[in-house]
Amino acid sequence: MNARQGFVGQSVERREDARFLTGRGQYTDDITLPQQSYGVFLRSPYAHARIKALDTRAATQAEGVLGIFTGEHFKAVGGLPCGWLINSLDGTPMKEPKHPVLADGKVRYVGDRVALVVAETLEQAKAAALLIEVDYDELPPVVDTAKAAGAASAVHDEAPDNRCYQWGIGDKDGVDAAFKTAAHVTTLSFRNNRLIPNAMEPRAANASYDRNADSYTLYVANQNPHVERLLMCAFVLGIPEHKMRVVAPDVGGGFGSKIFLYGEETALVFASKIIGRPIKWTCERGEAFLSDAHGRDHVTTAQLALDKDGHFLALRADTTANLGAYLSTFSSCVPTILHATLLAGQYTTPKIWCQVTAVFTNTAPVDAYRGAGRPEATYLVERLVETAAHEMKIDPAEIRRRNFITSFPYATPVGLTYDTGDYDATMRRAIELADVAGFPARRAASEAKGLKRGLGYSAYIEACGIAPSSVAGALGARAGLFEAGEVRVHPTGKVTIFTGSHSHGQGHETTFAQVVADKLGIPIDDISIEHGDTGKVLFGMGTYGSRSLAVGGTAIVKAVDKVIAKGRKIAAHLLEAADADIVFEGGEFKVAGTDKAVPFALVALTAYVPHNFPHDKLEPGLNENAFYDPSNFTYPAGTYICEVEVDPATGAVRIDWMTACDDFGNVINPMIVEGQVHGGLAQGIGQALLEHGVYDTDTGQLLTGSYMDYAMPRADDLPSFTVETAKGTPCTHNPLGVKGCGEAGAIGSPPAVINALCDALGVKDVPMPATPYTVWQAAQAAAR
Repeated sequence: MNARQGFVGQSVERREDARFLTGRGQYTDDITLPQQSYGVFLRSPYAHARIKALDTRAATQAEGVLGIFTGEHFKAVGGLPCGWLINSLDGTPMKEPKHPVLADGKVRYVGDRVALVVAETLEQAKAAALLIEVDYDELPPVVDTAKAAGAASAVHDEAPDNRCYQWGIGDKDGVDAAFKTAAHVTTLSFRNNRLIPNAMEPRAANASYDRNADSYTLYVANQNPHVERLLMCAFVLGIPEHKMRVVAPDVGGGFGSKIFLYGEETALVFASKIIGRPIKWTCERGEAFLSDAHGRDHVTTAQLALDKDGHFLALRADTTANLGAYLSTFSSCVPTILHATLLAGQYTTPKIWCQVTAVFTNTAPVDAYRGAGRPEATYLVERLVETAAHEMKIDPAEIRRRNFITSFPYATPVGLTYDTGDYDATMRRAIELADVAGFPARRAASEAKGLKRGLGYSAYIEACGIAPSSVAGALGARAGLFEAGEVRVHPTGKVTIFTGSHSHGQGHETTFAQVVADKLGIPIDDISIEHGDTGKVLFGMGTYGSRSLAVGGTAIVKAVDKVIAKGRKIAAHLLEAADADIVFEGGEFKVAGTDKAVPFALVALTAYVPHNFPHDKLEPGLNENAFYDPSNFTYPAGTYICEVEVDPATGAVRIDWMTACDDFGNVINPMIVEGQVHGGLAQGIGQALLEHGVYDTDTGQLLTGSYMDYAMPRADDLPSFTVETAKGTPCTHNPLGVKGCGEAGAIGSPPAVINALCDALGVKDVPMPATPYTVWQAAQAAAR
């Protein structure tokens, strides 16, 4: 493609895929350093127990063992920090028990880290770990989310009733008053099921210490290497930040689970200095089920008050959120700031109150998972809306239409201000794509075969581009949520972009290059993208919350604007014109109103030859950086429509249609956007029908600790998706007009699927995951 044709809005093939498809990607486990040693973690077999004694003598003498580390080694260092402070309704701060790198006297979930064994080979480390003798005094575990608060056993002494906080947002008195005037009240109680992330690449780390430089290097499968470095250095190990380099090379998926600072890589960094050798650890899949941060796990009762015409008057929700055994990096904000602030949905509900009780349990920590609070909010709102429509005998699309926000900007009653949107237009297009008009005929055809057919809607909205720092800070964030970008123009006119965003499947090496190629009017092959290395990149807050293009991309654009501004001054000298008369378009600096022009490459070369431009006024070089902290979140929205066919005799569910119509604002690469939505839909359908992390309530053992028990969606579980990006309403506060697309599919699809199932069976609720047995039970109950 010619550079002057424009790259933005084109489905440019992903440039990074060539190395991935030919096996040339370099992941953390691919990195083997000189004198490489290997680490293995001994993990707790109990959900809750005191460590009475820990004997490592036999293991220490085992062949190849270089060192063994236990909680005793980490008593003098800090715990793994939580990056978001939540205050309870009474003003007291949340309970923050120490999250130790290795268990210190007590284990609190099956898989808790007890010891690190370092040996010459992986096999030797595994063999030695089996020789460690631990005497446990088993304690009663706290497992059930709904029963954790006030349980007889306490996970932490600092939280004797297992409550971390009890938080609320909205107008409780106003909501109570509105409910008293309601003509109809819809009530639902449900669980948002626990999910286990299962990225294709498991977590991995390789830590080394350079004694000559007194510095560390950590290779790690992580979504935000600068944050990893900051938290580990400043809050846990006390290492000067400039003495640690963190590199996140190619990363095979994250979905949130690789945002967080974990104890494994922290222990490796600590041990690498003592051992004097690099230490590699790669998580095995069974280990990942136990130790990766899980997602969701809410128990909720929610109500929607309506007038006689189906207009929403008020919404209230009471949620208990499971945090697991410890606070993880962002866990405290997921069921609060990222969840309850989205309970307005796309609607003009005038009064909202949400109360969240967060509890500790003897299960793996729970933190952000694709969507992070937004899927839970959308599920709550869209299940209520659809149920209310059926109860009041109003068409589900019509009840939404009566309540849509139509005027922008719109301040919700739960703290957010939506800048733009056209929800009715998006829903109308989804209805066309899903052929809703033909649904009655399809339902009749299914009934003739003894099958049930249902159709369900979901009109989601999410807050993306996680920032701005001022808002996040006021809500408890302990760090800024800006992003940084650097543009380095070489003398030949080639360009290297350094971004604090991190790519682990999103296609940044393509989309960021498209943006820069358009801005500078140069071929896309003249641009390279660097990310994931604190030794190269200025700074960065990483990738999560669909923020990469809206925040990271805007930082790059601002740096490019600085390059163009300086280039304009150099071009003015070359063209013997005033700075104000120089315009830049199509890769050329021109004198406005004339045919005099110089190409970008010549200006780049001149910048490095100081005697060819007024160096007394300009520094040599053409290298600029920028930080960007947005003024608001971005608000992607859309309508999803699911159509299912159910065999009531067996409970088997077939998704016949899944239609997704999204407003992502301006779209840089439609192909990549469609791929992101496809992946999100697969994960959302997985939650709705298949996936469930289950612990035994008596023992705290994880019952779904492998693919034999934890059902991941497969190709034959999914339909052929109909995906369209609507003619969007561009974001009003970033120069690209983009909103974010990475999480939408996982947010909008679960309620659409469950709403379709409820419509098919004629029931009020089908719990997630809607397995064949669950659906069969619902069908039998409906038949009775």
